[in-house]
This record gives sequence, C-alpha cells and structure tokens, in this order.
Amino acid sequence: MERVRALPLDQLRQRTSEKWREYPDDVLPLFVAETDFPLAPAITRALERAVRTSDTGYVASRTPLAAAFADFAERRYAWSPDPARMRSTADVSMGIVEILRRVTRPGDRVVVTTPVYPPFFDLVEEAGAVVERISLRDTGDGWELDHEAIEASLASGARAVLLCNPHNPTGTVHSAASLAILAEAAARHGAVVVSDEIHAPLAQPGPGFTPFLAVSDAARSIGYAIVSASKAFNLAGLKCALMVTADDEPTAVLRSLPIEVEWRTGQFGMLAAVAAFAAESDQWLDGLLLTLDENRRLLGELLSEHLPGACYRMPDAGYLAWIDLSALGWGENPSKRILREARVALHFGPAFGAEGAGHVRLNFGTSPEILREAVERIARMGPVSN
Repeated sequence: MERVRALPLDQLRQRTSEKWREYPDDVLPLFVAETDFPLAPAITRALERAVRTSDTGYVASRTPLAAAFADFAERRYAWSPDPARMRSTADVSMGIVEILRRVTRPGDRVVVTTPVYPPFFDLVEEAGAVVERISLRDTGDGWELDHEAIEASLASGARAVLLCNPHNPTGTVHSAASLAILAEAAARHGAVVVSDEIHAPLAQPGPGFTPFLAVSDAARSIGYAIVSASKAFNLAGLKCALMVTADDEPTAVLRSLPIEVEWRTGQFGMLAAVAAFAAESDQWLDGLLLTLDENRRLLGELLSEHLPGACYRMPDAGYLAWIDLSALGWGENPSKRILREARVALHFGPAFGAEGAGHVRLNFGTSPEILREAVERIARMGPVSN
C-alpha cells in the first residue's frame, strides 16, 4: 500500500486557507483541522472537470451524493444506510443546529461530553438549547462515555445528547456496546442522540468504527448521524455534509427541514464528496491511514525523547493528538507560551472544556519533518522563568 505523502512546506505556504494564513510564516501551524496532503486523485479530476465545463451553478435537487455515501458505508463499515433517509447541507455544524432546532425547545438541555470540539457549545446555544457538560471518564489508558451521569441527566429532563463519534479531541472510538447503552438510555427517556461522525473515515483498522445508527433498533429510532468527507479528504472549504436517519420519526424530522437547508450544500462540495466516497478513492484513504498511523506513533516517540513530561495517548481515529502538558508547569493554557516562544501554533486546551486545562491539541496530519521540527522547537523552550 502506497502511503500518502504531505506536500513540502514551500507549497503549503502558498495555500490561502485558515491554517496557512492565521499566523506569520515563522510559525508552524498545527492547530486547525486541515491536513497537508494532496487531494485524492479522483477528487482533483472531479473538480477539474467541473471548472472545465463551468459546472458552478446551484446544487441539484437530485444528486448521487446519498447513494455514494451508502456505498461507502457498506464497504468501509459493513453498514447499509438508506439513501432515501438522508439530506445534504453545507457542513456538519449546520446539520447539528438544524436538527437540534427541530428536536428541542428553547431552554431544553443538551448533553455534550467534554473535553469536546469547542463549536459544540456554540451550536447548542445557536439552536436555542442549553449545554449540559458531562466529562468523559478517564479509564487510565483511554476515555469512555460516563453512562451513569448521562442517564441521570436524561432522567432529569435533558432532551438530547450531542455525541462526537469518533471523539474530538481524544481520538476515542466509542465501542458498539457503549453506543448501544447510550441509545437505550435516550430511548427510555424520550430523548434523541445527534452523532457527529465527521472523523469516522479516519478510524484506524484495529479499533474500526461503529456508526451510531448501526448499533440497535433503539439507536435507529432516536438517532441522527451527520457525516462528511471533509475531514478525511480535506474538503472543509467546499461545504458538503449529509444528515442521515434510519427510522420513520427521525426521517420525518429531516423531511420537515426547509429546502434552503439542502440548497446550502456547495456544488463543488457535492462533486468532491461523491468522488471521495467512490471506490476508486479507497486506496488513497487506506494510504492516508497508514501515514497517520506512522505519524501518531512518531509523535509518541518524539514526545518521549524531547518532552518526557508530556502525557500522550495515541488516538484510535483522526489526526488530532490530545496532549497533557500540566507536569511541565506551563500554565492552564500552554499553547499561548508555545506560540510566543516556540513559534508553533496548537489549539488551546481550555477551549475544549475545563478538562483541557494544561492541555494542547496538536494536528499531526502533516509531514514527519514538520512534526519533528515542531516538537523540537517546543522542547527547546525550557522551564518557565521566575
């Protein structure tokens, strides 16, 4: 299997996206969830064809997107979602908000499991609901859902759980058994689960990935999944995601959404996603997973060698590392000092919740050379001066 190689730094600095424009050129940007790899060839061909034929109008009312994802899910997850029970929109965040607006009332509580992707807090509020934070349980060598606390919240009236599956920032792949327990609790208390599965294609083969809607009848009856090719294939700027259901009541909710929700899908995003989900892109994705596996292991080696006080658990999915630097005494938000002194941009740990104090999130979806340089720069900072 041929690995996917990151582009050289001089080419990356020609990009105009957030990762490469937020900071000056002396900063190594490892903060936002963009990767440094070239597009999968099938995606490049699809976009080139669209430009060549000036195919830049409104997204059509009927597209091959849902069927393409269903085929992808069958090949990659042994799951057969029904294309008739899906609708597209601009991105996963928009899908979350639009679904929560339909399944909660203003002031209803929505459980989020922290530390978690920071926009979750804002998305719940944008939908008119109230965030209820429940920490993941630290098992000593990983993280898992705190089912007792979630059950208590649902029993006391919380109306929804906004699930990150796989989890960002820890890279946790929730087990089928854990997801089934969550589904039963939500069904028992008349609540719903909205599962953000944007990182699912990036689950490593060992742990694999279980879609929430595949675990049980209870999950299908109360569940919504929101999926996208954007994280795995680096397509965030093209704007395309799918809201997926598996039972009549959730499907009716999707069908009640205004047509404008679907028309916000980007035309280029749809074309790119269809190419990403096609079988011809599987080899590229498998090569990317090999590269990320090597990088997540390399990061562990680099931290052990240069920052032995850092606590890092290798993620089971994605290209985001959750690193505890508390033992180094660099304060509640060490990313600030790292940016100032090492000129490496990492995501602020406290943004993910109170559990993020002393932590950073590092994007290792880059070259081994950049990863090594970043860790060595941070290691040269030394102790905090008095």
